[in-house]
Amino acid sequence: MKAVNPILMGGKEVLPLVEGGKGVAISTGVSAGYWSAAGGVGTVSVVNADSYDDEGNIIPQIYRAKTRRERHEELIKYAISGGITQAKIAREIAGPDAPIHANVMWEMGGCEPVISAVLEQAKGTITGVTCGAGMPFRLSELASKSGVYYYPIISSGRAFNALWRRAYNKHPEWLGGVVYEDPWRAGGHNGLSNSEDPLLPQDPFPRVLELRRVMRQYGLDNIPIIMAGSVWWLSEWEDWLDNPDLGPIAFQFGTRPLLTKESPIPQAWKDRLRTLKEGDIYLNQFSPTGFFSSAVKNSFLLDLKARSERQISFAKEPEGDMTVPYEYGARGRVIYVTSQDREHIAGWEQQGFTQMMLTPDNTYVFVTPEQAKSIQKDQADCMGCLSMCRFSNWSQHGPDYTTGNRPDPRSFCIQSTLQKIAHASGEHANEIVDHNLMFSGTQGWRFGSDPFYANGFTPTVKELINRILTGY
Repeated sequence: MKAVNPILMGGKEVLPLVEGGKGVAISTGVSAGYWSAAGGVGTVSVVNADSYDDEGNIIPQIYRAKTRRERHEELIKYAISGGITQAKIAREIAGPDAPIHANVMWEMGGCEPVISAVLEQAKGTITGVTCGAGMPFRLSELASKSGVYYYPIISSGRAFNALWRRAYNKHPEWLGGVVYEDPWRAGGHNGLSNSEDPLLPQDPFPRVLELRRVMRQYGLDNIPIIMAGSVWWLSEWEDWLDNPDLGPIAFQFGTRPLLTKESPIPQAWKDRLRTLKEGDIYLNQFSPTGFFSSAVKNSFLLDLKARSERQISFAKEPEGDMTVPYEYGARGRVIYVTSQDREHIAGWEQQGFTQMMLTPDNTYVFVTPEQAKSIQKDQADCMGCLSMCRFSNWSQHGPDYTTGNRPDPRSFCIQSTLQKIAHASGEHANEIVDHNLMFSGTQGWRFGSDPFYANGFTPTVKELINRILTGY
């Protein structure tokens, strides 16, 4: 195994090991602070981070306003407070000179006012901003105003080319690095394009080589590329180290830091990670963002999959194969479906899925009455955590603050489920973890087979980084 040498990133010499940002109270100031203190680059998530009262207790993010727009403003205040809190914690642990990055989603609700306020009010604590989940054209402008480096998260050389030509060329001195997040292998939301097959992952090496080619044509030879997604043992990436064709390379670890002593995730979540097998992590398109995302195939995800499969097309009058009448509701309304779907409906109704919900695609999904009430409540309680949400039809852009589409019952409230799993505790913690969204990179199943974690061993962040530096 080659030696893992420091590189220059954002004006500082660091180990080429970057902590991946994980939103909603997962990448905290504690985990980021210790990662940076160990010589790498720690990352605080500013996506609805936790803040605390005077006694150190987490302040629950409860929304009291009556309208979605007012609740959206409450959410922005929570995000700013939590981001500042976590950034200060990270700085205190890491020391005055270590790099601390803040991670945001471009498509999160209020991204620009949140990151601007955090950078301003926690000045000196954050040295870089990473941002993906969309095309963050204004990232360079926002970062340069605060004198911090920016790190766009992209999934192709083509995407970086568009960002550079439109905006980043105006602030080249503040580009600290480019994160290549593999759209098939990274955890959380991924940037698969319409031309890419989610079932046919591509080799990341030629894609990163193409990214470097694009960067070189703009004189960015020495700007590091940060490889994110599927990185577990560095020995498996040895040919990337000191490779003159690739130029300076760093590696982002998002999944492995979940299982450390400093990781804030509940013990039930940590225990579940040890049980994963290959194939237990599922690339799906149920997210209200509309992006593909990678998550553990637990009861929550299986329910979403089954809900989407209990779906029919219909016609208001007989047409084509849809000639079989189906009567529904108290008023005995009639739609027309295929004979095969009529048989499916009968079977679903026998299982208790008797409630029809209309989708934006003019189809119906079948759920239980209890599920229908829960779905409708989540839609009504929307707090605008995304810039646009296909689940609730919220949009943060006026004048109507709506996407113009019907709310989609095939999706879920992402803010609600991520808050629940992040703070799962008590005797029902295992059940909470199983019935809420658990993001993971595709290599998450390796916790159960990697000898480093044998016999229930949980490393500190420092021990994990030392292990990674050995190549394993």
